[in-house]
Amino acid sequence: MNKIEFFGFDSISEEKSMFETLKNILVEELQLNPDDIKPESELVNDLGINSIELADLVMLCEDKFGIEIEDDDIHKFLTINDVVEYLEAKKQ
Repeated sequence: MNKIEFFGFDSISEEKSMFETLKNILVEELQLNPDDIKPESELVNDLGINSIELADLVMLCEDKFGIEIEDDDIHKFLTINDVVEYLEAKKQ
């Protein structure tokens, strides 16, 4: 068993892939600058995402990852990493 599996992070590469996929969505669909998108980037303060764009992002993620994002959970999305962690949890 390697270290990654031992700690239950077999999905480290999946998480990076999830981040890259989310980044691509933000660049292609919301026309954000890829250099501005980092795991710690705040959706509103750093990236300037408004409520309509956030709703678009939620729908795009639901379609892309085949999941349903609860309306009550959207307020948890403060940073890119928050979204990635949420998506990872929903996919499991």
